[in-house]
Amino acid sequence: MKKLYFISVGLLILSLLTLLALSACRPAPPPRLRVVTTTSLLGSIVERVGKEKVEVTVITAPATCPGEYDVKPSQIEATAKAKLFFMHGWPGEAFVEGLLEAAKNPDLRVETIKLKGNWMTPPIQAQGVERVAAVLGEVDPANKDFYQANAEALLKSIQSKGKELKAKLEAAKVGEVNVICMMYQAGFLKWAGFNVVATYPRPADLTPEKVKELVDKGREAGVALVVDNLQSGPDAGVQMAQEMGAVHVTLSNFPGGFEGTETWEKAIERNVELLLEALGK
Repeated sequence: MKKLYFISVGLLILSLLTLLALSACRPAPPPRLRVVTTTSLLGSIVERVGKEKVEVTVITAPATCPGEYDVKPSQIEATAKAKLFFMHGWPGEAFVEGLLEAAKNPDLRVETIKLKGNWMTPPIQAQGVERVAAVLGEVDPANKDFYQANAEALLKSIQSKGKELKAKLEAAKVGEVNVICMMYQAGFLKWAGFNVVATYPRPADLTPEKVKELVDKGREAGVALVVDNLQSGPDAGVQMAQEMGAVHVTLSNFPGGFEGTETWEKAIERNVELLLEALGK
């Protein structure tokens, strides 16, 4: 009985040693490309184009305005170890200069993806995907085809979702609806088909005189919706909406701004749902 026991233990040890030897012979997986982005707009694209080939750190919280964000020590450390840094080139990204200086990473490639238009609209989102995929392929040429294939699949998803949502908006006859909105939502609302009568600035720049001017214009035009930007101040237009007898709604300009909207598709779908719900009121 003891003999059988020792034989079993011996075989177990031999098997373990064999497994260890085999695993030691296997080549270690290549390290993931470390990428830092200023926003979730860029971060979500990098994650979906790069998948398991990349490790992404997003600096700005999705529900926060980039211009009002304080960089964390962990994000400085991530930037110090990164190979690639993506930014939009927006005035609100003023924190970037200090972040790069603190990171002290001479090997970091900094890429500015500056596009004219609202990133939540399908055409601009598609341009962003193409630009990000191209840069990833340049920095990591060994996986260029991988990035390109993922980008093409993502572009098809963007086109499909855009057509689906545009059909819903057209069915709701949003072209007959007049709106006043926070300036950072104007591009999205125009893509959606709404008639943007006027826009307003950040809450800090919204003077009583400007509010009166907007309310008068809204009443005259029969404005039905006043649309705020979540990241700039979700309640900035509440009073204006009440005074002109319109419905107030807040949209997000970033994936992840609202719970359950971590991808662009989910984020734009939520925005459209909120608009249609507001019209129903």
